[in-house]
Amino acid sequence: MNKENPNSCKQEESATAEQSSLEFGEIAVNAESSTLDHIIVHDSEGQDLTISDSRDISCSESDDDNYTLLHDSIYTKMSHKWFFQYFKIKNIINYIKTRYNNFNFKQTSTAFPTVEPVSNSDCQKIMGKKGNASKGIYGVFDFLNKRFTTLFNKRSFRNTNSNYRVINFNNNLKNTSYNYCSNYVSTTKYNVATFLPKFLFEQFSKYANLFFLFTSCIQQIRNISPTNRWTTIVPLLIVLIVSAFKELVEDFKRRLQDKELNQSLTYVFEKMSFIPRKWYDLHVGDIVRVESGQIFPADLILISSSEPEGLCYIETSNLDGETNLKIKQSHPETADFISPTKISQLSGEIHSEQPNNNLYSFEATIIINTGIEKKKYPLNEDQLLLRGAFLRNTSWIYGIVVFTGHETKLMKNTTSSYIKQTAVEKTVNIQIIFLFCMLITLSLISSIGLIIKENLHQKNLGYLRLEERKKMKTFFSNILTFCVLYSNLVPISLFVTIELVKYAQAQLINNDLDMYYERENIPTTCRTSNLVEELGQVEYIFTDKTGTLTCNQMEFRKLSIAGISYMDDTKKKQRLNSYQKNDVFDFIQLKKNLVSHESKDVIHNVLVLLATCHTVIPEKIDGQDNIIYQAASPDEGALVKGASKLKYIFTTRRPKSVFVSIQGEEQEFKVLNICEFNSARKRMSVILRCPDGKIRLYCKGADTVILERLSKNSLYSEKTLQHLEDYAMGGLRTLCLAMREISEEEYEKWAVIYDEATTTINNRADALDKASELIEKELLLLGATAIEDKLQEGVPETIHTLQLAGIKLWVLTGDHQETAINVGISCKLITEDMNIIIINGKNKKEISNYITKKLTYVKNREANKAKLEALALIIDGHSLTYVLEKDIEKKFINLSILCKTVICCRATPLQKALIVTLIKKHLNATLLAIGDGSNDISMIQSANIGIGISGTEGLQAARSADIAIGQFRYLKKLLLVHGAWSYQRLSKLILYSFYKNISLHMTQFWYTFHNGFSGQVIFESWTISFYNVFFTFLPPIAIGIFDKFLCEKLLNKYPQLYKLGQFKTFFNVKNFWLWIANGFYHSLILYFMSIHIFENDLPQADGKIGGHWVWGTTLYATVLATVLGKAALITDSWTAYTVLAIPGSFIIWITFLPIYSILAPKIGVSVEYYGINSRLYTSSVFWATILVLPTLCLLRDFAWKYYKRTYYPQTYHYIQEIQKFNTIDYKSKMELFQKTVRKVRNVQRISKLQRGYAFSQGDTGQTKLIRAYDTTQERGQYGEVKYQCQTK
Repeated sequence: MNKENPNSCKQEESATAEQSSLEFGEIAVNAESSTLDHIIVHDSEGQDLTISDSRDISCSESDDDNYTLLHDSIYTKMSHKWFFQYFKIKNIINYIKTRYNNFNFKQTSTAFPTVEPVSNSDCQKIMGKKGNASKGIYGVFDFLNKRFTTLFNKRSFRNTNSNYRVINFNNNLKNTSYNYCSNYVSTTKYNVATFLPKFLFEQFSKYANLFFLFTSCIQQIRNISPTNRWTTIVPLLIVLIVSAFKELVEDFKRRLQDKELNQSLTYVFEKMSFIPRKWYDLHVGDIVRVESGQIFPADLILISSSEPEGLCYIETSNLDGETNLKIKQSHPETADFISPTKISQLSGEIHSEQPNNNLYSFEATIIINTGIEKKKYPLNEDQLLLRGAFLRNTSWIYGIVVFTGHETKLMKNTTSSYIKQTAVEKTVNIQIIFLFCMLITLSLISSIGLIIKENLHQKNLGYLRLEERKKMKTFFSNILTFCVLYSNLVPISLFVTIELVKYAQAQLINNDLDMYYERENIPTTCRTSNLVEELGQVEYIFTDKTGTLTCNQMEFRKLSIAGISYMDDTKKKQRLNSYQKNDVFDFIQLKKNLVSHESKDVIHNVLVLLATCHTVIPEKIDGQDNIIYQAASPDEGALVKGASKLKYIFTTRRPKSVFVSIQGEEQEFKVLNICEFNSARKRMSVILRCPDGKIRLYCKGADTVILERLSKNSLYSEKTLQHLEDYAMGGLRTLCLAMREISEEEYEKWAVIYDEATTTINNRADALDKASELIEKELLLLGATAIEDKLQEGVPETIHTLQLAGIKLWVLTGDHQETAINVGISCKLITEDMNIIIINGKNKKEISNYITKKLTYVKNREANKAKLEALALIIDGHSLTYVLEKDIEKKFINLSILCKTVICCRATPLQKALIVTLIKKHLNATLLAIGDGSNDISMIQSANIGIGISGTEGLQAARSADIAIGQFRYLKKLLLVHGAWSYQRLSKLILYSFYKNISLHMTQFWYTFHNGFSGQVIFESWTISFYNVFFTFLPPIAIGIFDKFLCEKLLNKYPQLYKLGQFKTFFNVKNFWLWIANGFYHSLILYFMSIHIFENDLPQADGKIGGHWVWGTTLYATVLATVLGKAALITDSWTAYTVLAIPGSFIIWITFLPIYSILAPKIGVSVEYYGINSRLYTSSVFWATILVLPTLCLLRDFAWKYYKRTYYPQTYHYIQEIQKFNTIDYKSKMELFQKTVRKVRNVQRISKLQRGYAFSQGDTGQTKLIRAYDTTQERGQYGEVKYQCQTK
């Protein structure tokens, strides 16, 4: 800020207040806020307009840091006049504000640079991000705005032109005046205001509904419609009501889940104590208390904590996918505010950057009022606690709410949900357009035919008075008439049937006990039933790692010491090589070797290293002997726990020493120096003065960096390297262990160099790394450790099965590259025969050139028909930033689709969503995204299908997903069984529905050539409507819910069958028009054969004729029998419901007609049926016709089915034969052979396989953390550490 004299500032404020009494022509008030935040003053001399923002712009400061808000000085004795002036000027306020809005932004002084968004503008366009500002209601109606926006769950905050926001401590009145966003969060699809427009838009985006709306409108025109005016609009309303009810039920469930989250409790400071308050009632500026294990309810600025120097641990796996705990620290000036009394004395404000989606940066200034002066201190991301993160290993923290609700960084990284349309629905929509064109064509033919008929026979049609009609008007009115007549070519009941069937299929998924996670009592839940058939067409799966593939539980499994391999349980070992039979021992044998074996000294040093070289903090709970280890890295926690099991128990940490209980005897190791881990060094070292007085350096790290620093005299390298390969083959995370003894003289010389490096101003990190290099040399190899990042049950098998099904898997994680690769190996995404491509360039040009190079190499190999190894692509978040740009994205897509596996590391939530959107944009494929945390929500919402895992630590992803499951392994049955069934059932249902309508209503078109194109109908109007509603309604339902083209066992056994959905075998444009053509064929046969049978109106035995309605009713019954026979012919599995639906529907017709034909004419409805029973049911021709003609029609269908299955069978036809005849399958022997081959290949593993090392903590801050704690000190009244730590 520019500095000015505070007196001049006050004079300006006073002048501004005096200007309030000027004439209306000179003053305009922005009445957007009841506190009159903006005052715009136009100088009488015609100078430029000056704008003051009382809300966000403070007066400039003086040299002695006096700080005065303009907000406090705008109120004068003249302010009451504004209320009366408001009503006079409000009509021009909008114009003035709009005219000078940009000018205001340019002239306002800013305290912070503009924050760059995570993604570029092109990415934002891809995501279709919506603006997040909503304008308030002026003046006295401001409170109505708050209530209104809360009711409709929308963001209620003011979009200011300032680059920062002002947040006051312990002053809710001021904070409320800024009208910041509420903390209410909604993931629902609709609200009260948007339900009707969004629902109608969604429904009428289906062209069939538009078509029926068009038809309904035509039917309301007099003398146009040949049918009853209500026969289309009533069914259409029923369709919309049923769909609306289903949408409301599903959205109501989402609302209940949101309500559960929003009504979670937190503790807010109020009246000298912390009282419970619900999340949605949290406001910007509130001071909250969060305890260990709880989720942060909003974005907070850390004030203080129970730990020394305001430190706290947080877990952000829900935000960025990283499993390691992060260390946050409050500003030193606020760290001692540890009691409610002190919190009440906290006075001042925070100037924070505006809400944005950058998870990794934050800029703000805290201004503390000491009573004498106001002091400014900078704040950054180290003090920011993000909503959705967990507080870990810290008793409590106090924090000030800075962002709430949809303004939090978590919600800024989520994309708004959109209406998802399945591939089948899109295809149907397009085909309906063609059907509409066909209908128009039929109507034109009929209208032209009518004109020709009238012109040829005009002399004989005088009674029609054709000369009085206007020919053009008559022509177009006839087109509309025929449009109504043929409108039922598109089945109006189709979408109701589809909605009911999808809902039933969703219930079958919900009630599948095989997908019920009993341990956590989590059933599979379809939160929307609209996408069930998409489950059978998935081509790409995008999955998170932490909590989705892994349990985030590290377990110490194996240990190599002095060339001997030990493991926690030898019964679990997998013998991949013969030499391992006698080379692997359990930990019991290790304890024995520690006493008497020749390697006992090496074992001792290994266990000392595990117990001392780390950043773990031990904590003893009162009254308990067990020690709880607070570890920033779960890997380190596992190693320390492993050492404690072997009686090397880490008990106490002090700023300059650690205590380890060795075989019951507590020993002190003085910590002289720590050489910190970072991603470049890939190792950590600690220099200790051991109890025997000697100085030793213990080092652990990746094998690649340890092995190259070994002494020539180092032993066990070959054996240890062999063990490392064995561990890596099992997907374990490995570390090499080494040490060296340092002489006093060498240490003293090195310590001087190290101390100089710690005080270096420029490039301190590089200086420390160079100093560490000087001491980390001539190491002696001790051994290696192996930690298991425990996978969820069945993950490797599920992934292997899904790959056999032709599905490509992408892992999108926020974790480190090495960790992600290691998990990829353990879950079999990356195998030893793969060629790994790693993209982690520094700039755009380098990344683009590298992708081009690899793409050219792969294409050349394919062009030369050379054998190409399977490819795995690894890319980090920095490279993704450039890859997502337009000029590189196409090359990246071309390379990635050639890879069997793709792993994206260090990806932000928004990058995950952008990757999914990018694939959707360039590839015509069905995408599925699965995750368990808040960081996965955008990805889940961007994919065609979003799957959320209901994790043990929250339901954030499950609430936003289309389907929620308990474990990743359930994906196998969900896709291969339920997905395949749903896709095949829906395909058959849709094709059959169009076929049956074509079969009936095309007879009407053929009839126009016999009735002189007059528009006369064959069938009674209500009977036409009953065709879809009653008589052919049940067969599609039965097929759509109960039909199984293959049983569950065979679908699981042959995952390759899933490709039928990927290749759109059951539903495609070709199949659609083949079924339409079949309907045409059947209508031709049925119509012209019935015309021939009923020639001369079918004279009967009593000398009377049957007449038009006897013929029409017989033809109707014949069509019904044909389409029901077709349903029987395409049914693969018969159940009791199928029998009730298909033969039962014809029985319903036979029973319904005589009753209806008696009752309906008596009430003036369907009078055409009067007296028809005696003519119809006594006629043998009627019964013979409904028996012979359907058989004649279906004979061709049966012959075609036999020909295809016999001479051109598809893959699933063979499997159906196996199912039908229970044929012995020899695949099991083949599988056994393939497993043997894979085992041999594992033994002959390729050395190029990259091993993941077990480090996942942050790159910096380890020394500071170690020096900060003294666990021998007791905690105070509020759980805080009593002392102030002394760093070295």
